[in-house]
Amino acid sequence: MSGIEVDEALLILKIAFIVLLYLFIWRIVRSASRDFRTGGGGAQESMIISPGQAASLGPSKQKRARLVVLESPALAPGEEIPVDAAPVSIGRGGQNDIPLDGDEFSSARHARFETRRDGLWVEDTGSTNGTFVNGARVTTPRRLGRGDVVRVGQTDFRVDL
Repeated sequence: MSGIEVDEALLILKIAFIVLLYLFIWRIVRSASRDFRTGGGGAQESMIISPGQAASLGPSKQKRARLVVLESPALAPGEEIPVDAAPVSIGRGGQNDIPLDGDEFSSARHARFETRRDGLWVEDTGSTNGTFVNGARVTTPRRLGRGDVVRVGQTDFRVDL
């Protein structure tokens, strides 16, 4: 083979490679645009709705959690405290959602209850005397079950899910 024949063969190979490369890119773009138009490929549409619109969509699958006062120097026995979307803080200080003014064993910011996807959780927020669930001290956030008894200071709550 002479030098001219080698140059022509290399030119043909380069052109063939570029054609194949463009065909490959074209197939990728075509496939992606088809998925985009049809909503395929695991893509999901999302939208933001107001709480009123969410309530109108139907009953919530998640049960509403509440705390029922069993015994307390500050709250009436049998009083029910709902724990919905927003966390509920409990303590002796007036800044809490549930102030325990007459409970001398509760701290100013004692505990926090929070509803998550997997249930109701309690967290001790640095109290002096501790938060207890069924007699065991809470040191890390703990998931609560139906019927659990939570002690904050001298106040006992029963969890109702």
